Parts: sequence; C-alpha cells; structure tokens
Amino acid sequence: MFADKTLWKDNVARRRWTAALVLSLLLLSLPWIVRLNGQPHADWQQFLGRFHPLAVHLPVTLILLVPLLELGGRWKPALRETAGFVLGLAFAGCIASLMLGYLLAFGSGAAGPGVTRHMWGGILLTICTMLCLLARPLWSALPTDKVYPALLTITLIVMMWAAHQGGSLTHGSNYLIMYAPRPIKTIASLGGSQAKSDSFYVQHINPIWDKKCLSCHGDGQVKGNLRMDTFEALMLGGKDGPVIVPNKPDDSLLLKRVTLPESHKQFMPAEGKPPLSKEEIAWIRAWIQQGASPTTTHLAGISIREQSDIPLEPVGDYSALQPEIDRMKNAPGAKLLTVSAKPSDGLILNTLDVAGNFGDAQLAQFEKYAPFIVEVDLARTAVTDASFSTLAKFTHLRAIHLDNTNVTGIGIEKLAALKHLTYLNVSGTKITSESADRLKSLPGLQHIYLFNTPAQPLAPAEARKTS
Repeated sequence: MFADKTLWKDNVARRRWTAALVLSLLLLSLPWIVRLNGQPHADWQQFLGRFHPLAVHLPVTLILLVPLLELGGRWKPALRETAGFVLGLAFAGCIASLMLGYLLAFGSGAAGPGVTRHMWGGILLTICTMLCLLARPLWSALPTDKVYPALLTITLIVMMWAAHQGGSLTHGSNYLIMYAPRPIKTIASLGGSQAKSDSFYVQHINPIWDKKCLSCHGDGQVKGNLRMDTFEALMLGGKDGPVIVPNKPDDSLLLKRVTLPESHKQFMPAEGKPPLSKEEIAWIRAWIQQGASPTTTHLAGISIREQSDIPLEPVGDYSALQPEIDRMKNAPGAKLLTVSAKPSDGLILNTLDVAGNFGDAQLAQFEKYAPFIVEVDLARTAVTDASFSTLAKFTHLRAIHLDNTNVTGIGIEKLAALKHLTYLNVSGTKITSESADRLKSLPGLQHIYLFNTPAQPLAPAEARKTS
C-alpha cells in the first residue's frame, strides 16, 4: 500500500506521468510538425546530423546492458541500483540520437519508406525507454509487478527493429541475407527477387544498382525522388527529370554523375560509397547506347566469355621506386595508383587528368614500372597502334582501357603475351573486324568491348556468353 501511494498517487509521480504523456504526444506528432519532403536544407543541420550514426550506439549499448544488470541484481543488489542510472542515460541518449537523426534526414533531404520506418522506430524506442524509466520504481518496490519487465521486453524488440531499419538504410535492405543459403532467402521472401531472366539488364546492369545505388535510391531511401529498385521506376527518373535517355548515353544524367571526378559535389555514388568500376560504366554506357532495353539478352560489341579462374600472380617488390611513385601523386601528369594496401596487388596507370596530352612516347616512359602495373587506363588519350608493343612488356596486365583512342588494331596480337589479361576495352575506336578477329589469339580474355567500332557488327556471337 505504501508503494502504491508513493509511486502512483503523489503529486511528483503524477507530474512525471503527465510530462511523459505530453512528450510522447509531441514525439508522435514530430513527423507532421516537420515533414521530410525530400528536399535538402541547411548545411548546419547536415553537419550535426552526421553525428547520428556515432551517437546512436550509446543508447543501444545502454539498453542492452539494462536487463543484464537487472538479472545480476538478484545476486548483487548494487547492480540493480546501477540499472536505474543506466536506463536514465539510455533515455537521454535516445532523445539526443533521435534529434540528430531527424536533423540528418531533414537537412540532407533523405526520404522514403525506409527513412520513415527508421524514424518511427527511433520515436517508439524513445517512448518505450521513457515508460520503462517511469515504471521501474514500482517494480523495484513490488518485484511481483509485471509492467516493467513487459515494457523492457517490448523496448528490446523495438530497438532491434529500429536498428535493422537503420542498417538497411546504410547497407541496403538485403544486406543481412544477401549471401544466405537459398532456403533462408526463400523464407525471407527474397527468393522471388532473384530474377531468372537472361537479359543483359538483369544479369549485369541491375546488380550494379543493387551494390552501388539502392542504399540511397531504393525502397528504404529515395534521394532526389529517384528510385532504382525497378526498371519502371528507374526510367521515370527523379526530381531532375529522366536519368536514362535511351540511345543517348551522353545525355543520360545517371551516366554523367557516375563519371564526374570523385571530388565533384554531384559525383555519385555520394558520401564515400564505392564508385562504379570502369567495367560497370562501360556496361551502362553500351546498354544505354543500344536502347536501354530490359529484355535484350546481349549487346552488340560486348563479349563476356565464360568465366574461368585465373590465379592472380602477385607483382614484385617496387619499394625502391616508391619515392618516384609518391612524387607523381603531387605533380601534374599521369599517376600510378595502388590497387590496395598490399603492394603485391600492383599498380594502376591513371591518365585521367592528362588524357589529351598522353601518347605513345609518354606510355613508353612507364616501361620501368611495367612489371608492377596490373591495369592501364588509356581512355581518350592520344595513343596509337604503336602502344601495343609497349603494352606487351607489361607482363602482369589484367585490364587495358583503350576506349575512344585512335587505335585501329594493327599489332593487337602482340597482347597475346599477356597471360593475365582478362579485360580489354577498345570501344569507340577505329578497330576493324580483321583486327578484332585477332583477339581470338588471346584466350584468357573474358571481357571484350567493341561497341561503337567498325568491328561491332562482326563481333563473334559465339564469344557472347553471359556469366
């Protein structure tokens, strides 16, 4: 009777519950008071909001700690006293995380079903944590009371659901079970999403969206009013209009954005997400140029042979050349970039900043680095057929980008010496069908790009086997 009187009927308790009711109504009204309209707002809001992913881990950890402390309190009462303090900190952390999360969504213009679900998860978690904090004193006085344990259980469930929604925004809705066994995918209703169509779009283009784009333009989050999780939604475009213009890759906004310099404000994917690879961009460009069809099974001029596992031979030690490589990074001109943190993975020759002034003579100057270079990007440079003699000396080459250069293919058979070469892009060049036939002498090639060349109509059909 004493606990009932002091904890439920005194003025302090009534004021606390009244304040909790008012705060709950305010939080539940927040989505209508300040609507997420998909439009970006002040930079200061985004600046503060980006602390949300950091701040959100505090209340999550504290809430998980509370039931452990309550259980441990059966043997050590001091732990149970600590649980109340930890719960109070968790509630404060929920308030802070919720506000930061709302600033992030409102300031960056994030919107979509996933953002909404995560927002409601944060609101409900904050309210549940507050109710636990208010109900706990009665349970401490009357251990037989079941309200607090029930609320704590509900809070844990809400927290897991809200955390999953947040993870889906960052990594995509399929992140947890992307590599799960097929039975688990089927139970999760993902089995049907693994389309069995053999179209080029389904086999090669849509997977790019899955890996690089859907975390911002999928069911969960719809930035710029653009959704890319279905072909129909992709072709509708976003707030800036259509992003795909069939037969016109240079007019397609999506292709423009993914080929901007990574430092550009409008470069996509944004916010440090992995950029599209040269190969992925080549697929998208060819797909758009040839009609952006969702049903065609292959593209003229693109050959994707049956994949075979070719062991990657590590390159040698180039530490003696490291000072020269480092100086290139800070000087104008072509640069050598590392593939990864492991030196044995090799170097990439990048000519993006000097493409128009980079020719056969400049390529020959990199022969001293030849044993360590595994990829050369010569797209849009001034190199000619003479480059084949030099490239044949790059014994570890796996990928060569010669698209939109002046090569005609004379001497291309010299590349047969490159036993690790699996990728060759000569799209947009003057390569002839006779030269293209010589590519048969390069059995290791798995990806050959000949679109928008004189050889395109004669690309060997037997080589086009989608992986």
